[in-house]
Amino acid sequence: MSSKTLIVFFNLKSTTDELKYLQWAKESDLPTVNKLSSVSSFEVLKGVSMFGQDKPSPWDYFEVIHISSEENFLNDIQAEAMQKIVAQFEEFTEEAQFIVAENILAA
Repeated sequence: MSSKTLIVFFNLKSTTDELKYLQWAKESDLPTVNKLSSVSSFEVLKGVSMFGQDKPSPWDYFEVIHISSEENFLNDIQAEAMQKIVAQFEEFTEEAQFIVAENILAA
């Protein structure tokens, strides 16, 4: 069973207050997800621009979650605390894309 990386691309809803999202991400989302036994690390990145181009990022934010396995992570997110985090995430965001990736050196 090899570890995986979950990469999440998303935009904030037009009705979302970005400062409230950032406060929630720092105070609730990051600490809660980082405590999960299936997660070795989790970070949230703000999309700034397209590299080498004078264009904004097509995505507002990116999450990078290193997990032990999809199955373990799916089990962990069934917990009540995580269901609350998932619901809150969905209130702030739209167009979220969840991509499972693996390191080519670890495969």
